[in-house]
Amino acid sequence: MAKSTTIFVCNGCGHRAPKWLGKCPECEEWNSFAEEAVKSNSPRSRQKNSPSQKRVQPITEIAGGESQRFSTGLEELDKVLGGGLTVGSLVLVGGDPGIGKSTLMLQSMGLAAGKGKKVLYVSGEESPEQIKLRAERLGSLSDTLLVSSEICIEDILDLVDKIKPEILVLDSVQTFFTRELTSAPGAIGQVREVAFRVMQEIKPRGIPTFLIGHVTKEGALAGPKALEHIVDTVLYFEGEKNHAYRILRAVKNRFGPTPEMGVFEMCRDGLRPADNPSEIFLSERPEDAPGSVIVSIAEGSRPLFVEVQALASSSSSIGMPRRMATGIDPNRVSLLIAILEKRQGLHLQGEDIFVNIAGGIRISEPAADLGVAAAIAGSFRNISIDPGIVMMGEIGLAGEVRSILNLDTRLLEAERLGFSQCIIPTLPKNWSQPGEGRLKIKPVKNLGEALEAVFKTVVSDSF
Repeated sequence: MAKSTTIFVCNGCGHRAPKWLGKCPECEEWNSFAEEAVKSNSPRSRQKNSPSQKRVQPITEIAGGESQRFSTGLEELDKVLGGGLTVGSLVLVGGDPGIGKSTLMLQSMGLAAGKGKKVLYVSGEESPEQIKLRAERLGSLSDTLLVSSEICIEDILDLVDKIKPEILVLDSVQTFFTRELTSAPGAIGQVREVAFRVMQEIKPRGIPTFLIGHVTKEGALAGPKALEHIVDTVLYFEGEKNHAYRILRAVKNRFGPTPEMGVFEMCRDGLRPADNPSEIFLSERPEDAPGSVIVSIAEGSRPLFVEVQALASSSSSIGMPRRMATGIDPNRVSLLIAILEKRQGLHLQGEDIFVNIAGGIRISEPAADLGVAAAIAGSFRNISIDPGIVMMGEIGLAGEVRSILNLDTRLLEAERLGFSQCIIPTLPKNWSQPGEGRLKIKPVKNLGEALEAVFKTVVSDSF
Protein backbone atom coordinates (compact mmCIF):
# COMPACT_ATOMS: atom_id res chain seq x y z
CA MET A 1 0.00 0.00 0.00
CA ALA A 2 1.26 3.49 -0.89
CA LYS A 3 2.49 5.61 2.00
CA SER A 4 1.94 9.34 2.18
CA THR A 5 5.12 11.33 2.90
CA THR A 6 5.43 15.04 3.62
CA ILE A 7 8.47 16.86 2.27
CA PHE A 8 9.48 20.49 1.95
CA VAL A 9 10.47 21.92 -1.47
CA CYS A 10 12.25 25.21 -2.14
CA ASN A 11 10.19 27.48 -4.40
CA GLY A 12 13.38 28.99 -5.81
CA CYS A 13 15.47 26.03 -6.91
CA GLY A 14 13.42 22.90 -6.12
CA HIS A 15 15.71 21.63 -3.35
CA ARG A 16 14.00 18.99 -1.18
CA ALA A 17 14.34 18.63 2.57
CA PRO A 18 12.67 16.30 5.10
CA LYS A 19 11.82 19.25 7.38
CA TRP A 20 11.23 22.98 7.07
CA LEU A 21 14.34 25.15 6.77
CA GLY A 22 14.53 28.89 7.12
CA LYS A 23 17.28 29.22 4.48
CA CYS A 24 17.73 27.02 1.42
CA PRO A 25 21.21 25.42 1.38
CA GLU A 26 21.25 25.45 -2.47
CA CYS A 27 20.06 28.92 -3.58
CA GLU A 28 20.42 30.52 -0.12
CA GLU A 29 16.95 32.11 -0.24
CA TRP A 30 15.05 32.74 2.97
CA ASN A 31 11.51 31.45 3.70
CA SER A 32 11.29 29.67 0.35
CA PHE A 33 10.25 26.18 1.54
CA ALA A 34 6.69 24.93 1.01
CA GLU A 35 5.20 21.72 2.33
CA GLU A 36 4.11 19.08 -0.17
CA ALA A 37 2.54 15.66 0.26
CA VAL A 38 3.77 12.95 -2.08
CA LYS A 39 3.06 9.28 -2.40
CA SER A 40 5.90 6.81 -2.62
CA ASN A 41 5.55 3.12 -3.40
CA SER A 42 7.61 0.45 -1.76
CA PRO A 43 10.72 -0.78 -3.60
CA ARG A 44 9.10 -4.19 -4.12
CA SER A 45 6.02 -2.62 -5.70
CA ARG A 46 8.10 -0.42 -8.00
CA GLN A 47 10.16 -3.40 -9.08
CA LYS A 48 7.04 -5.46 -9.80
CA ASN A 49 5.30 -2.75 -11.83
CA SER A 50 8.36 -1.50 -13.70
CA PRO A 51 8.49 -2.18 -17.44
CA SER A 52 10.93 -4.70 -18.85
CA GLN A 53 14.42 -3.43 -19.49
CA LYS A 54 15.09 -2.52 -23.10
CA ARG A 55 17.84 -4.22 -25.01
CA VAL A 56 21.21 -2.48 -25.08
CA GLN A 57 22.52 -2.02 -28.62
CA PRO A 58 25.41 -0.26 -30.35
CA ILE A 59 24.67 3.25 -31.49
CA THR A 60 25.58 2.32 -35.06
CA GLU A 61 22.69 -0.20 -35.19
CA ILE A 62 20.02 2.28 -34.09
CA ALA A 63 17.67 3.18 -36.89
CA GLY A 64 17.69 6.95 -37.23
CA GLY A 65 17.23 9.78 -39.61
CA GLU A 66 16.19 13.39 -39.79
CA SER A 67 13.42 14.51 -37.46
CA GLN A 68 10.01 14.93 -39.05
CA ARG A 69 8.99 18.58 -39.15
CA PHE A 70 6.00 20.58 -40.29
CA SER A 71 5.26 24.29 -40.46
CA THR A 72 3.38 26.15 -37.74
CA GLY A 73 2.17 28.72 -40.25
CA LEU A 74 4.39 31.55 -38.94
CA GLU A 75 7.70 31.77 -40.79
CA GLU A 76 9.55 33.50 -37.94
CA LEU A 77 8.39 30.86 -35.44
CA ASP A 78 9.50 28.08 -37.79
CA LYS A 79 12.94 29.70 -38.12
CA VAL A 80 13.41 29.95 -34.35
CA LEU A 81 12.34 26.30 -33.94
CA GLY A 82 15.05 25.27 -36.41
CA GLY A 83 12.96 24.82 -39.55
CA GLY A 84 9.54 23.91 -38.20
CA LEU A 85 7.85 22.01 -35.39
CA THR A 86 9.39 18.61 -34.67
CA VAL A 87 7.12 15.62 -34.10
CA GLY A 88 7.06 14.63 -30.42
CA SER A 89 8.91 17.73 -29.21
CA LEU A 90 8.08 19.59 -26.00
CA VAL A 91 8.47 23.37 -26.39
CA LEU A 92 8.39 25.81 -23.47
CA VAL A 93 7.43 29.39 -24.34
CA GLY A 94 8.14 31.94 -21.58
CA GLY A 95 7.54 35.66 -21.29
CA ASP A 96 6.18 38.49 -19.18
CA PRO A 97 2.41 38.63 -18.56
CA GLY A 98 0.65 40.43 -21.40
CA ILE A 99 3.62 40.32 -23.77
CA GLY A 100 1.70 38.24 -26.35
CA LYS A 101 2.49 34.57 -25.65
CA SER A 102 -1.12 33.42 -25.97
CA THR A 103 -1.58 35.57 -29.06
CA LEU A 104 1.49 33.99 -30.66
CA MET A 105 0.27 30.47 -29.91
CA LEU A 106 -3.36 31.02 -30.93
CA GLN A 107 -2.38 32.75 -34.16
CA SER A 108 0.12 30.07 -35.18
CA MET A 109 -2.22 27.23 -34.18
CA GLY A 110 -5.01 28.83 -36.19
CA LEU A 111 -2.76 28.84 -39.25
CA ALA A 112 -1.74 25.22 -38.60
CA ALA A 113 -5.40 24.20 -38.18
CA GLY A 114 -6.21 25.97 -41.43
CA LYS A 115 -3.76 23.63 -43.16
CA GLY A 116 -5.61 20.56 -41.87
CA LYS A 117 -3.82 19.92 -38.56
CA LYS A 118 -5.98 18.93 -35.58
CA VAL A 119 -4.99 21.21 -32.68
CA LEU A 120 -6.06 20.93 -29.04
CA TYR A 121 -5.68 24.26 -27.21
CA VAL A 122 -6.10 23.86 -23.45
CA SER A 123 -6.24 27.06 -21.41
CA GLY A 124 -6.31 27.24 -17.64
CA GLU A 125 -6.53 31.04 -17.64
CA GLU A 126 -9.27 31.87 -20.15
CA SER A 127 -12.73 30.52 -20.86
CA PRO A 128 -13.58 29.11 -24.30
CA GLU A 129 -15.65 32.25 -24.98
CA GLN A 130 -12.64 34.48 -24.33
CA ILE A 131 -10.45 32.36 -26.58
CA LYS A 132 -13.02 32.58 -29.38
CA LEU A 133 -13.14 36.38 -29.14
CA ARG A 134 -9.37 36.53 -29.51
CA ALA A 135 -9.40 33.99 -32.35
CA GLU A 136 -11.96 36.10 -34.23
CA ARG A 137 -9.73 39.15 -33.94
CA LEU A 138 -6.72 37.16 -35.14
CA GLY A 139 -8.61 35.41 -37.93
CA SER A 140 -7.77 32.01 -36.43
CA LEU A 141 -11.19 30.34 -36.47
CA SER A 142 -11.10 26.76 -37.73
CA ASP A 143 -13.14 23.59 -37.22
CA THR A 144 -9.97 21.62 -36.42
CA LEU A 145 -8.90 24.05 -33.65
CA LEU A 146 -10.36 22.47 -30.52
CA VAL A 147 -10.54 24.42 -27.25
CA SER A 148 -10.81 23.25 -23.64
CA SER A 149 -10.55 24.92 -20.22
CA GLU A 150 -9.63 21.80 -18.21
CA ILE A 151 -6.85 22.21 -15.61
CA CYS A 152 -6.35 18.66 -14.28
CA ILE A 153 -3.52 17.03 -16.19
CA GLU A 154 -5.02 13.53 -15.87
CA ASP A 155 -8.26 14.71 -17.50
CA ILE A 156 -6.29 16.53 -20.20
CA LEU A 157 -4.39 13.36 -21.06
CA ASP A 158 -7.72 11.49 -21.28
CA LEU A 159 -8.87 14.15 -23.76
CA VAL A 160 -5.67 13.62 -25.76
CA ASP A 161 -6.33 9.86 -25.96
CA LYS A 162 -9.92 10.49 -27.05
CA ILE A 163 -9.35 13.32 -29.56
CA LYS A 164 -5.86 12.29 -30.79
CA PRO A 165 -4.69 15.82 -31.74
CA GLU A 166 -1.68 16.45 -33.95
CA ILE A 167 -0.57 19.49 -31.87
CA LEU A 168 -1.18 20.20 -28.17
CA VAL A 169 -0.98 23.61 -26.46
CA LEU A 170 -1.13 24.04 -22.65
CA ASP A 171 -1.63 27.64 -21.52
CA SER A 172 -0.16 28.07 -18.98
CA VAL A 173 1.80 25.41 -17.11
CA GLN A 174 1.41 27.26 -13.78
CA THR A 175 -2.39 26.77 -13.86
CA PHE A 176 -2.46 22.96 -14.20
CA PHE A 177 -2.23 20.39 -11.44
CA THR A 178 -1.99 16.66 -10.90
CA ARG A 179 -4.10 14.70 -8.41
CA GLU A 180 -1.00 12.91 -7.16
CA LEU A 181 0.05 16.06 -5.26
CA THR A 182 -2.03 17.93 -2.70
CA SER A 183 -0.38 21.32 -3.22
CA ALA A 184 -2.12 24.11 -5.11
CA PRO A 185 -1.61 24.73 -8.85
CA GLY A 186 1.51 26.80 -9.49
CA ALA A 187 3.48 25.27 -6.63
CA ILE A 188 7.00 24.21 -7.43
CA GLY A 189 6.15 20.51 -7.22
CA GLN A 190 3.01 20.84 -9.34
CA VAL A 191 4.82 22.69 -12.14
CA ARG A 192 7.61 20.14 -12.25
CA GLU A 193 5.31 17.11 -12.05
CA VAL A 194 2.91 18.43 -14.71
CA ALA A 195 5.77 19.08 -17.14
CA PHE A 196 7.25 15.65 -16.48
CA ARG A 197 3.89 13.89 -16.97
CA VAL A 198 3.29 15.73 -20.23
CA MET A 199 6.77 14.83 -21.48
CA GLN A 200 6.25 11.14 -20.66
CA GLU A 201 2.88 11.00 -22.42
CA ILE A 202 3.56 12.94 -25.62
CA LYS A 203 6.84 11.27 -26.58
CA PRO A 204 5.35 7.81 -27.34
CA ARG A 205 2.39 9.43 -29.11
CA GLY A 206 4.59 11.74 -31.21
CA ILE A 207 2.49 14.83 -30.40
CA PRO A 208 4.39 18.15 -30.52
CA THR A 209 3.39 20.18 -27.47
CA PHE A 210 3.72 23.81 -26.45
CA LEU A 211 3.90 24.73 -22.76
CA ILE A 212 3.34 28.41 -22.01
CA GLY A 213 5.01 29.68 -18.83
CA HIS A 214 5.28 32.98 -16.98
CA VAL A 215 8.54 34.56 -15.94
CA THR A 216 9.52 36.00 -12.57
CA LYS A 217 10.46 39.62 -11.90
CA GLU A 218 14.11 38.62 -12.40
CA GLY A 219 13.29 37.49 -15.96
CA ALA A 220 13.64 33.73 -15.36
CA LEU A 221 10.94 31.17 -16.02
CA ALA A 222 8.70 30.68 -13.00
CA GLY A 223 9.32 27.26 -11.48
CA PRO A 224 12.47 25.23 -10.91
CA LYS A 225 15.36 25.37 -13.34
CA ALA A 226 14.75 21.65 -13.87
CA LEU A 227 11.71 22.64 -15.94
CA GLU A 228 14.04 23.89 -18.67
CA HIS A 229 15.98 20.61 -18.55
CA ILE A 230 12.83 18.52 -19.03
CA VAL A 231 11.68 20.20 -22.25
CA ASP A 232 13.31 19.96 -25.68
CA THR A 233 13.13 23.64 -26.60
CA VAL A 234 12.99 26.84 -24.54
CA LEU A 235 11.75 30.02 -26.22
CA TYR A 236 11.61 33.45 -24.61
CA PHE A 237 9.12 36.02 -25.92
CA GLU A 238 10.57 39.43 -25.12
CA GLY A 239 9.89 43.08 -25.77
CA GLU A 240 8.81 46.32 -24.17
CA LYS A 241 5.06 46.77 -23.85
CA ASN A 242 5.41 50.36 -25.08
CA HIS A 243 7.10 49.17 -28.29
CA ALA A 244 5.37 47.42 -31.17
CA TYR A 245 8.11 44.86 -31.75
CA ARG A 246 8.53 41.52 -30.03
CA ILE A 247 11.55 39.22 -30.02
CA LEU A 248 11.21 35.42 -29.93
CA ARG A 249 14.53 33.98 -28.78
CA ALA A 250 15.58 30.32 -28.56
CA VAL A 251 17.89 29.67 -25.60
CA LYS A 252 17.72 25.88 -25.87
CA ASN A 253 16.82 23.67 -28.82
CA ARG A 254 17.59 19.97 -29.17
CA PHE A 255 16.38 20.04 -32.77
CA GLY A 256 17.94 23.25 -34.07
CA PRO A 257 20.60 25.95 -33.59
CA THR A 258 20.81 28.35 -30.65
CA PRO A 259 20.68 31.20 -30.11
CA GLU A 260 18.14 31.86 -32.88
CA MET A 261 15.84 34.86 -33.00
CA GLY A 262 12.61 35.93 -34.70
CA VAL A 263 11.15 39.43 -34.82
CA PHE A 264 7.42 40.22 -34.82
CA GLU A 265 5.44 43.43 -35.03
CA MET A 266 2.39 43.64 -32.76
CA CYS A 267 -0.54 44.91 -34.83
CA ARG A 268 -4.26 45.25 -34.21
CA ASP A 269 -4.96 41.94 -35.93
CA GLY A 270 -2.13 40.01 -34.24
CA LEU A 271 1.58 39.44 -34.76
CA ARG A 272 3.14 40.20 -38.11
CA PRO A 273 6.56 38.65 -38.92
CA ALA A 274 9.25 41.23 -39.69
CA ASP A 275 10.92 40.35 -42.98
CA ASN A 276 13.86 42.72 -42.47
CA PRO A 277 14.24 43.55 -38.76
CA SER A 278 17.46 45.55 -39.23
CA GLU A 279 15.72 48.12 -41.43
CA ILE A 280 12.93 48.38 -38.84
CA PHE A 281 15.31 49.10 -35.96
CA LEU A 282 17.27 51.66 -38.02
CA SER A 283 14.31 53.44 -39.62
CA GLU A 284 13.95 56.12 -36.92
CA ARG A 285 17.62 56.83 -36.34
CA PRO A 286 18.32 60.56 -35.84
CA GLU A 287 20.83 62.29 -38.12
CA ASP A 288 24.06 63.88 -36.83
CA ALA A 289 23.26 62.99 -33.21
CA PRO A 290 26.29 62.60 -30.92
CA GLY A 291 26.26 59.31 -29.03
CA SER A 292 24.52 57.28 -31.77
CA VAL A 293 26.21 54.40 -33.58
CA ILE A 294 25.17 51.23 -35.41
CA VAL A 295 26.44 47.87 -34.16
CA SER A 296 26.11 44.37 -35.55
CA ILE A 297 24.98 41.48 -33.37
CA ALA A 298 24.45 37.87 -34.41
CA GLU A 299 21.43 35.90 -33.21
CA GLY A 300 21.82 32.37 -34.51
CA SER A 301 22.12 32.42 -38.29
CA ARG A 302 20.79 35.97 -38.63
CA PRO A 303 22.96 39.11 -38.33
CA LEU A 304 21.06 42.02 -36.85
CA PHE A 305 21.94 45.72 -36.96
CA VAL A 306 20.70 47.92 -34.13
CA GLU A 307 21.32 51.45 -32.92
CA VAL A 308 23.20 52.11 -29.69
CA GLN A 309 22.48 55.44 -28.03
CA ALA A 310 24.57 56.97 -25.26
CA LEU A 311 24.23 60.17 -23.29
CA ALA A 312 26.97 61.60 -21.07
CA SER A 313 26.19 64.73 -19.06
CA SER A 314 27.73 66.45 -16.05
CA SER A 315 26.50 64.87 -12.84
CA SER A 316 24.73 66.91 -10.18
CA SER A 317 25.53 64.25 -7.56
CA ILE A 318 28.92 64.75 -5.96
CA GLY A 319 30.93 61.52 -6.06
CA MET A 320 27.92 59.39 -7.12
CA PRO A 321 27.34 59.70 -10.89
CA ARG A 322 24.44 57.71 -12.34
CA ARG A 323 25.02 54.73 -14.60
CA MET A 324 21.92 53.39 -16.35
CA ALA A 325 21.57 50.92 -19.23
CA THR A 326 18.50 49.68 -21.11
CA GLY A 327 18.72 46.63 -23.35
CA ILE A 328 22.28 45.75 -22.34
CA ASP A 329 23.99 44.44 -19.20
CA PRO A 330 24.75 47.44 -16.92
CA ASN A 331 27.85 45.65 -15.59
CA ARG A 332 29.20 45.44 -19.13
CA VAL A 333 28.62 49.15 -19.61
CA SER A 334 30.46 49.95 -16.35
CA LEU A 335 33.38 47.82 -17.56
CA LEU A 336 33.57 49.72 -20.86
CA ILE A 337 33.44 53.05 -19.01
CA ALA A 338 36.39 51.95 -16.87
CA ILE A 339 38.34 50.96 -20.01
CA LEU A 340 37.65 54.37 -21.60
CA GLU A 341 38.89 56.10 -18.46
CA LYS A 342 42.01 53.98 -18.01
CA ARG A 343 43.13 53.34 -21.59
CA GLN A 344 41.86 56.45 -23.42
CA GLY A 345 42.13 59.05 -20.67
CA LEU A 346 38.48 60.15 -20.79
CA HIS A 347 37.50 61.77 -17.49
CA LEU A 348 34.09 60.19 -16.98
CA GLN A 349 34.12 60.07 -13.17
CA GLY A 350 31.83 63.11 -12.88
CA GLU A 351 29.51 62.19 -15.76
CA ASP A 352 26.03 60.70 -15.64
CA ILE A 353 26.05 58.06 -18.41
CA PHE A 354 22.95 56.50 -19.94
CA VAL A 355 23.05 53.75 -22.61
CA ASN A 356 20.02 52.59 -24.56
CA ILE A 357 19.48 49.98 -27.29
CA ALA A 358 16.86 51.53 -29.56
CA GLY A 359 13.72 49.57 -30.46
CA GLY A 360 13.31 47.74 -27.16
CA ILE A 361 15.68 44.91 -28.12
CA ARG A 362 18.05 43.28 -25.62
CA ILE A 363 21.58 42.30 -26.60
CA SER A 364 24.10 40.19 -24.75
CA GLU A 365 26.79 39.58 -27.38
CA PRO A 366 30.20 41.17 -26.64
CA ALA A 367 30.51 42.15 -30.31
CA ALA A 368 28.57 45.32 -29.40
CA ASP A 369 31.39 46.52 -27.10
CA LEU A 370 33.09 48.64 -29.76
CA GLY A 371 29.91 50.48 -30.65
CA VAL A 372 28.91 51.10 -27.02
CA ALA A 373 32.35 52.56 -26.20
CA ALA A 374 32.30 54.78 -29.31
CA ALA A 375 28.79 56.01 -28.49
CA ILE A 376 29.84 57.00 -24.94
CA ALA A 377 32.98 58.72 -26.22
CA GLY A 378 31.04 60.57 -28.92
CA SER A 379 28.45 61.84 -26.47
CA PHE A 380 31.15 62.90 -24.02
CA ARG A 381 33.02 64.89 -26.73
CA ASN A 382 29.72 65.97 -28.38
CA ILE A 383 30.83 64.61 -31.76
CA SER A 384 28.55 62.65 -34.09
CA ILE A 385 29.56 59.52 -35.98
CA ASP A 386 29.03 59.13 -39.72
CA PRO A 387 25.67 57.32 -40.17
CA GLY A 388 27.25 55.12 -42.84
CA ILE A 389 29.62 53.51 -40.31
CA VAL A 390 28.87 50.25 -38.54
CA MET A 391 31.06 48.89 -35.71
CA MET A 392 31.59 45.37 -34.39
CA GLY A 393 34.16 43.93 -32.01
CA GLU A 394 34.76 42.81 -28.44
CA ILE A 395 36.95 44.97 -26.18
CA GLY A 396 39.37 43.41 -23.69
CA LEU A 397 40.54 44.92 -20.42
CA ALA A 398 43.78 46.09 -22.04
CA GLY A 399 41.80 48.04 -24.64
CA GLU A 400 42.47 45.51 -27.40
CA VAL A 401 39.75 44.70 -29.95
CA ARG A 402 39.13 40.95 -30.11
CA SER A 403 37.76 38.86 -32.97
CA ILE A 404 34.09 37.92 -33.29
CA LEU A 405 32.14 35.07 -34.84
CA ASN A 406 30.29 35.10 -38.20
CA LEU A 407 32.26 38.07 -39.50
CA ASP A 408 31.63 37.28 -43.19
CA THR A 409 27.86 37.02 -42.66
CA ARG A 410 27.77 40.37 -40.85
CA LEU A 411 29.77 42.11 -43.57
CA LEU A 412 27.50 40.76 -46.31
CA GLU A 413 24.44 42.06 -44.49
CA ALA A 414 26.11 45.45 -43.87
CA GLU A 415 26.88 45.75 -47.59
CA ARG A 416 23.30 44.79 -48.48
CA LEU A 417 21.90 47.46 -46.15
CA GLY A 418 24.04 50.13 -47.81
CA PHE A 419 26.64 50.95 -45.14
CA SER A 420 29.80 52.61 -46.45
CA GLN A 421 32.39 51.65 -43.81
CA CYS A 422 32.79 48.92 -41.21
CA ILE A 423 35.11 49.03 -38.18
CA ILE A 424 36.12 45.47 -37.32
CA PRO A 425 38.85 43.60 -35.38
CA THR A 426 42.18 42.73 -36.98
CA LEU A 427 41.64 40.32 -39.87
CA PRO A 428 43.22 36.87 -40.00
CA LYS A 429 45.78 36.03 -42.65
CA ASN A 430 44.59 35.01 -46.13
CA TRP A 431 41.18 36.59 -45.48
CA SER A 432 39.25 37.78 -48.50
CA GLN A 433 36.39 40.27 -48.33
CA PRO A 434 32.98 38.75 -49.11
CA GLY A 435 30.46 40.44 -51.35
CA GLU A 436 31.14 42.90 -54.16
CA GLY A 437 33.64 45.02 -52.23
CA ARG A 438 31.52 48.20 -52.02
CA LEU A 439 31.90 48.21 -48.22
CA LYS A 440 35.13 49.80 -46.94
CA ILE A 441 36.74 47.60 -44.27
CA LYS A 442 38.77 49.23 -41.49
CA PRO A 443 40.52 46.68 -39.21
CA VAL A 444 41.65 48.02 -35.82
CA LYS A 445 43.86 46.52 -33.13
CA ASN A 446 42.73 48.53 -30.13
CA LEU A 447 40.09 50.96 -28.93
CA GLY A 448 42.26 53.99 -29.67
CA GLU A 449 42.52 53.11 -33.38
CA ALA A 450 38.76 52.57 -33.54
CA LEU A 451 38.00 55.99 -32.03
CA GLU A 452 40.47 57.69 -34.40
CA ALA A 453 38.78 55.98 -37.35
CA VAL A 454 35.27 57.19 -36.49
CA PHE A 455 36.16 60.65 -35.13
CA LYS A 456 38.27 61.92 -38.03
CA THR A 457 37.84 65.59 -37.14
CA VAL A 458 39.40 65.09 -33.71
CA VAL A 459 43.11 64.95 -33.05
CA SER A 460 44.18 61.57 -31.78
CA ASP A 461 45.60 63.13 -28.58
CA SER A 462 42.09 64.05 -27.41
CA PHE A 463 41.30 60.35 -27.11
